[in-house]
Amino acid sequence: MKIVDIRATTVTMPLEAPLRHSNGAHWGRFVRTVVEVEADNGLIGLGEMGGGGQSAEAAVTGLKPYLVGHDPARTEALRWMLANPTASLYNNRTQLLAAIEFACLDLQGRELGVPVHALLGGKVRSHVPFASYLFFRHPNDDGTGEIRTAEQLVAHARELVDQHGFSVHKLKGGVFPPDYERECFRALAEAFPGHRVRFDPNGAFSVEEAIRFARGIEDLDNDYLEDPTWGLNGMRRVRENTPIPLATNTVVVNFEQLAANVRDPAVDVILLDTTFWGGIRPCIKAAGVCETFQLGVAVHSSGELGIQLATMLHLGAVVPNLSFAADAHYHHLRDDIIAGGKLPYADGAIAVPDAPGLGVELDRDKLAEYAELFRELGPYPYDRDPARPDWYPLLPNSDWADPS
Repeated sequence: MKIVDIRATTVTMPLEAPLRHSNGAHWGRFVRTVVEVEADNGLIGLGEMGGGGQSAEAAVTGLKPYLVGHDPARTEALRWMLANPTASLYNNRTQLLAAIEFACLDLQGRELGVPVHALLGGKVRSHVPFASYLFFRHPNDDGTGEIRTAEQLVAHARELVDQHGFSVHKLKGGVFPPDYERECFRALAEAFPGHRVRFDPNGAFSVEEAIRFARGIEDLDNDYLEDPTWGLNGMRRVRENTPIPLATNTVVVNFEQLAANVRDPAVDVILLDTTFWGGIRPCIKAAGVCETFQLGVAVHSSGELGIQLATMLHLGAVVPNLSFAADAHYHHLRDDIIAGGKLPYADGAIAVPDAPGLGVELDRDKLAEYAELFRELGPYPYDRDPARPDWYPLLPNSDWADPS
């Protein structure tokens, strides 16, 4: 095969309600860019990346001179062509590389008639378990969907348990004062005896606040405490003062940081993200390092639609040391751009696709519908809260939203 063309389409996907986080909010929708890489045999490989608009589409199509004529099976060469570490100081192409890698792996699988997991060593599990991934939420325009109180949080979690079978629950914090969020988190854990929990304030706490918060939840069935503060040194100080394992998807996102964490441990569990790390293959390599040094491995979510979810499933299928349920925003989506609609959960897990390539197909009508919605609504500022237009966060943060 040889690559003959590359296309990018930015879409907006509506959410059940606006999701709040320590940096601002998802304003009731995700913005994603769908990438299509076409080969000379007529096959099309699919990729996906976060963000979008004219700049993302231009960045993707700007890679056409690099890619036309390239064999999509030479994915290692792609890494150096597109994201050489010194060149990337200037072009910052890691997430672009990831979207292209997804599409090239998809092309290889389609050409050979095998699923991507077969190209990556073969699956060791056929279903990937997921956590419920809960957020505090703004209400929709009609007043529905709000999650602000412990009672609303528990009720929403119970709906997800009944609908999808989750037995692990992750709460995204860093929005309200830490004492308030700790009580909400405790209410969540106590409402589901026998389930496991995890908390993530996105690094918003000071080291001292993070230690205090950890000591207030140490009696719960915690998987881990994720990014309670910012930076490897801050995480190391927290780790020295709590028995709860610490996890990150922010301060160990490349091999240099992984090596630093091995030499001077600050984090116990690495959340691998197929976009942040530059593709599925780098995540598998990182999982191998974690296996060698007995670090925990989980799968991070960066707001995926069905294409990137498929990459997460193939990663989860082949990594033997995936010792925690994966994260996914997926159940917050109202729809998807893949044929057949959203992939279903069963008993808190999603089946790994076995069709050729990534195992998902584009629904062209849905792609057009949500591309038009993006053109209508445009992007939104991820690092702003629509309820607090003049606010922006500090690290550590101390200006919390008012839960009343």
